[in-house]
Amino acid sequence: MNQLIKSISGIRGVIGGPQDNSLNPFNIVRFTAAYARWIRSHSTRHSNTIVVGRDARISGEMVSRLVSGTLMGMGFDVLDIGLATTPTTEMAVTMSGSDGGIIITASHNPKQWNALKLLNQDGEFFDKAAGNYVIETSEKEDFQFAGVDEIGHLRQDCYTKKHIDAVLGLRLVDVEAIRRAGFRVAVDCVNSVGGIVIPELLKALGIKEENIVKLNCTPDGIFPHNPEPLPQHLTEIAGLLRQGKADVGFVVDPDVDRLAIICENGDMFGEEYTLVSVADYVLSHTPGNTVSNLSSTRALKDVTEGHGGHYQAAAVGELNVVAQMKANHSVIGGEGNGGVIYPALHYGRDALVGIALFLSHLAHKGCRVSELRAQYPAYFMDKQRLDLTPEIKLPVIFEALKKKFAGEKITDIDGVKIDFADKWVHVRGSNTEPIARIYTEAHTQAEAHQLAEDIRAFIASL
Repeated sequence: MNQLIKSISGIRGVIGGPQDNSLNPFNIVRFTAAYARWIRSHSTRHSNTIVVGRDARISGEMVSRLVSGTLMGMGFDVLDIGLATTPTTEMAVTMSGSDGGIIITASHNPKQWNALKLLNQDGEFFDKAAGNYVIETSEKEDFQFAGVDEIGHLRQDCYTKKHIDAVLGLRLVDVEAIRRAGFRVAVDCVNSVGGIVIPELLKALGIKEENIVKLNCTPDGIFPHNPEPLPQHLTEIAGLLRQGKADVGFVVDPDVDRLAIICENGDMFGEEYTLVSVADYVLSHTPGNTVSNLSSTRALKDVTEGHGGHYQAAAVGELNVVAQMKANHSVIGGEGNGGVIYPALHYGRDALVGIALFLSHLAHKGCRVSELRAQYPAYFMDKQRLDLTPEIKLPVIFEALKKKFAGEKITDIDGVKIDFADKWVHVRGSNTEPIARIYTEAHTQAEAHQLAEDIRAFIASL
């Protein structure tokens, strides 16, 4: 089914179809032109340059050419960095001193999807005001293209090596310790841009090429399995590890901002614990504060307080996490979907820095991945969705939950989260579907599931 979803962070949809209901050339041009108008009036750099990078989706080249041509038609020069991860494109904006950037990726969506993600001059996602401006301007088609003498120019450059070099230059990335450890590493890059970048990163970190087992590293955009790095989609690499072929497995999504880790025995390290483990390493060397979103594991709070730091939760969404990290002066943060944000490098989820810090941590610990995972608090999550009906609205659900659990700690900056002494539940509306999301966490899977069921039953009784 054709769909077109507009949000403050960009526009995404299925390639091909009716003009008003797909990510087709008409909508790509309108949205890009509206973005260019915002940049023209808001950038303080005045470099007249916008970065364009893309993942390896089948539609990527077509979309990239449309985006670049539109930006040139709006009078901007384009720095085309070609196949590049989302964090690489973010860093290219600041490294090049550009006015902004557009990332062409639909992240973990299936192959028929693509998207434009919009960056400001700091290489960070748009806030609500900027995003709404672009949406409204694109709908009104309120923009004017440049005359022939003002058309922009295009130049090409590759920022992958610059990104890797920046990661290697971080004080906490211990290349020598990683080299001495002699790790055997398996990677699954879902046939997108990670297939180019991750093996190069590993070699730069001191992993011998013969010790890198590559799965799905051909960047042709033909995803061999569902591209979201969830356990049920990672049976191939898990089986390889169970056979003793590697010491650790890394899986990234198509644009390489999320990182899933597989233990040497084939068990999932847990996406929620990617950030927890990296934060443990960072906090042991750089005491400070942390931030994750309301739907992320409580284990980060436990680890942070164990190191003497302060933990704070933000509303769901990278933009919200980054804002809270800045306000909280956090040394590490991110989201429970495997998104590590390390401000010493940049304010964006970045699987490259996640891998480098995790391997440094593992090398210093001198233990197996499963043994490292066992060192952290054991929590289990249950994630459910609830289809909404016209008879019941989200505000009604939220108010009822706050009334019923008035004696517990309640946070309502993003739906309603109820923190009990030994568990929590977070109920929030989806940004893209008419559903409510019910996330719970407890010390056992059974407890987490029962809490979710209890909440569903309560909502159904309203």
